[in-house]
Amino acid sequence: MPFVIFVLHMLARYSGHLRPQSMQITRMMNSLTRVPSWIASNWKTSAVVVCAVGVAATCRWYLETDKARVQRAQRKREKELRALADKILAYGRTVHQCYQTGDVVVSEGDLAERLCERPDTVATALNVLLREQKVQRAPLSGYWKLNG
Repeated sequence: MPFVIFVLHMLARYSGHLRPQSMQITRMMNSLTRVPSWIASNWKTSAVVVCAVGVAATCRWYLETDKARVQRAQRKREKELRALADKILAYGRTVHQCYQTGDVVVSEGDLAERLCERPDTVATALNVLLREQKVQRAPLSGYWKLNG
C-alpha cells in the first residue's frame, strides 16, 4: 500500500496537481494503513469485537431451527444443481463448436467423469435441464441430447 501512495504522490508531482479522485484514493489508502496500528494500540477492544462476532455466529448456528437448516440445505443443493446444469450446457456448447454438423449426445457416466461429479447428481441436473427443455432423452438409456 505505501508503494501505491508513493506512486500517486509522484504522479501528482509530475502533473502539478492531484485530481479529486486521486486524493480520495490517497485518503482511503492512508486510512487503511492506520487500521493495523489501531488494532495494535486497541487490542483489548479488537479482542472483544472478535469474540462478540464469534459468539453471535455461534448463537445463530445453535438457535437455527431444523426447518431453517433443511431450507438452507435445500437452497444450497438447488444452487449447486443449477451450477452443474450450467456446466453441462457450457460443455455442450463447446462440443458443438468443435463439431458443428451433428447433435451433441452425452452419457451420464461420461459427463460425471468429465465434470468430477457423481453420476446420480449429473442425472438430477440433466432432469432439471429436461424440465427447462434444454435437453432431450436419447433413445439409448443413460444418454442425453443437448439442444442447440
